[in-house]
Amino acid sequence: MKILGYKRKNDKVGFRNHFLVVPTVICATSTAQEIANHIDGAVFLDNQHGCNHMKQDHEKVFDVLVGMASNPNVAGVLYVGLGCETIPTRQIAEQAKKANKPVECLIIQEEGGTLQTAQKGIHLMNKMMRELGNVERTQADLSDVVVAIECGGSDTTSGIASNPVVGYVADKVIDLGGTVVFSETTEIIGAEHLLAKRAVNERVAEKLLKLVDRCEKSALAGGEDIRGVNPTPGNIQGGLTTLEEKSLGAIYKAGTKTIQDVLEYAKPITGKGLFFMDSPGHDVESVTGMVSGGAQIVIFTTGRGTPTGCPIAPVIKVCANSKTSQKMQDNIDIDVSTVIEGKETIKEAGERLFRELIEVLNGKKTRTEILKHHEFAIYLTQPTL
Repeated sequence: MKILGYKRKNDKVGFRNHFLVVPTVICATSTAQEIANHIDGAVFLDNQHGCNHMKQDHEKVFDVLVGMASNPNVAGVLYVGLGCETIPTRQIAEQAKKANKPVECLIIQEEGGTLQTAQKGIHLMNKMMRELGNVERTQADLSDVVVAIECGGSDTTSGIASNPVVGYVADKVIDLGGTVVFSETTEIIGAEHLLAKRAVNERVAEKLLKLVDRCEKSALAGGEDIRGVNPTPGNIQGGLTTLEEKSLGAIYKAGTKTIQDVLEYAKPITGKGLFFMDSPGHDVESVTGMVSGGAQIVIFTTGRGTPTGCPIAPVIKVCANSKTSQKMQDNIDIDVSTVIEGKETIKEAGERLFRELIEVLNGKKTRTEILKHHEFAIYLTQPTL
């Protein structure tokens, strides 16, 4: 099984060769986008935050802006700041440089305004891409891969077929030396005791249970008692009646392996095996957190159908609802409704999905990449001051 990737100077391996233009604050988004629009192949990170955050959210924004740039799928990055924001652009740039890749930084108020900043940014990105844009892929191994697992727009077919199929692939990736991360704390409520039993030790089990407790208390403080109900209209229309029912189906996508650690949102994923990351059930925020943590590819199950992707990681969409797969064929990569129809076993469909995973790692474009679905959002929990 041959896998090719881009070997980085820090020995990490990327499976895409992206060049990012990142506004560190919403005030710089137009300028950053102008730079990206002039550079063929540059990727713009649509950051809508970056100023007046309270401590916890400040840390999350900082971690995401560093983590996205540090992801092995990124070859180089240009940060664009305004100059008076509370998120420290230069500190972010210095932290990102620890991944041993080209990092440039421009401050609009210091460059003389948006037009001059854009002009200089275009020059810097053009130079960066000329030097590193044609790097060749080299031999890699599945042990270099971190796969993020996500579900969104779920229905009854998700827990019955698509999530178990992805769980089969998750187990196989780990057996072959790779790493898998799953998230969505709201979507393990009611099943957290089952996952806690799979923790590598009591410390990790306790971390998981504390996350769920924190999530529930946060929801209650906001006036939502989410245990025993399903607050998502799309899931209800898809036949899921309670959050517990949804959770029992959702955890299938994480396979059967031991959970090695429980991570806070967007923190680096270190080590091998299966990891859980705190995040909301909001698909885009969840994927952003896992990719910021280091995942180079995402497998995303959906029963109702969702087109969302990621700016820097290919997202493989898996669906077990034949009607959705047909109606949204432009957005679905793998149809596993064959499992429900009795035409394939979970293992057979899992092997088919695994082959697709390898092909995508080797460069095959997913539907989200072809259609340029570059959705990006950060999980914030506190008021903006």
